[in-house]
Amino acid sequence: MKKITIAIDGFSSTGKSTLAKQLAKYLGYVYVDTGAMYRAVTFFAMENGYIMAEFFDKQTLINSLPSIKLHFEFNPDLGFGEMYLNNVNVEREIRTLDVSNFVSLVAEVSEVRAKLVEQQQEMGRGKGIVMDGRDIGTVVFPKADLKVFMTASSETRAQRRFEELNNKGQSVTFEEVLKNVEGRDYIDTHRDDSPLRKADDAIEIDNSYLTREEQFSAVLEMVEEVTKSL
Repeated sequence: MKKITIAIDGFSSTGKSTLAKQLAKYLGYVYVDTGAMYRAVTFFAMENGYIMAEFFDKQTLINSLPSIKLHFEFNPDLGFGEMYLNNVNVEREIRTLDVSNFVSLVAEVSEVRAKLVEQQQEMGRGKGIVMDGRDIGTVVFPKADLKVFMTASSETRAQRRFEELNNKGQSVTFEEVLKNVEGRDYIDTHRDDSPLRKADDAIEIDNSYLTREEQFSAVLEMVEEVTKSL
């Protein structure tokens, strides 16, 4: 079976990463979580005091981009690659609500996007890759063999995220998470550089009422159809 490029885009907390990991593991493909890359840059900015409530020193972050080194290292116990920032594992640190509150603002910065998109395109040159994010099918891989766009109601996504954070021991309220989800939606869809949108040739999946198994089966069927047609 020929290997293809699979681009999975969509709103926050729609389960893009979960689906992408499932597909990559089943197909033996490389999985790249582009959201983790933006989260790592955001964490870097927070740790260095470049961004906080009502303050964002964009220019200093831009000037610091050459010193930010990102890479994934496969963790066999988890079954996927973890995010490393300047050779330090930050997988846990980048998944907090605090990082979530700032990541869309950092992702708006054109220089940040340019740096990460270049890295992402290099990762996918050999095909056999599943990549998820906000602009994979529109900017990173506009010629991807299969494009999926995932969506769900904001309340459904907030509930999923709320349960995930609480299971990790983070003390947050549903209202805080819902506000974060809706705020990120607005920023992601209204930014000037590469706004979140469904590619014209992407297949939309509303997974508000789908189980992970149902979702995986539906997309795997799409993969098989595409590979047969090549």
